[in-house]
Amino acid sequence: MKRDSRLSIVLHTLLHMADAEAPVTSELLAARMGTHPVFVRRTLAGLRRAGIVKSEKGHGGGWRVARALEGITLADVYEALGEPTILAMGHRTESPGCVVEQAVNHATGALFSALEEGLRQGLREITLADLARETRGRLTRGVGKRGEGQEGRKIGKRGARPVGRRSTS
Repeated sequence: MKRDSRLSIVLHTLLHMADAEAPVTSELLAARMGTHPVFVRRTLAGLRRAGIVKSEKGHGGGWRVARALEGITLADVYEALGEPTILAMGHRTESPGCVVEQAVNHATGALFSALEEGLRQGLREITLADLARETRGRLTRGVGKRGEGQEGRKIGKRGARPVGRRSTS
């Protein structure tokens, strides 16, 4: 099953845009992301409607982040993308009168809802500024080159820390 990587692609794109001193063209963003400029334009148009990016026309025009990175959560971006499906798993609904199907759907329904709400809450807690700090930290530490330092890290209000370890801050 193919994964929906739009959120990841857009976050990556927004961080490149935030670092740019001038507006960035769809063509340049597409080349950096290995995708087509039309995909970039369509996707960023949705983010423009949400007030996350703005476009500038004419010579030297392109896309810019519209507001401070501290004021843009991952949830804002996720919602601007139309809230893509979080879980690939779902309920079987072909036989609503089947008691087995009903029992399975009842048992898994609350779990699926809790998983989705947990992810949404996590998206609300991380800002683009958090991701920018993590990116700068990785550049400073030399982490992120192919095969180096790809351990999982938790990013949030207190910065990045290794996953599985408790923060002492």
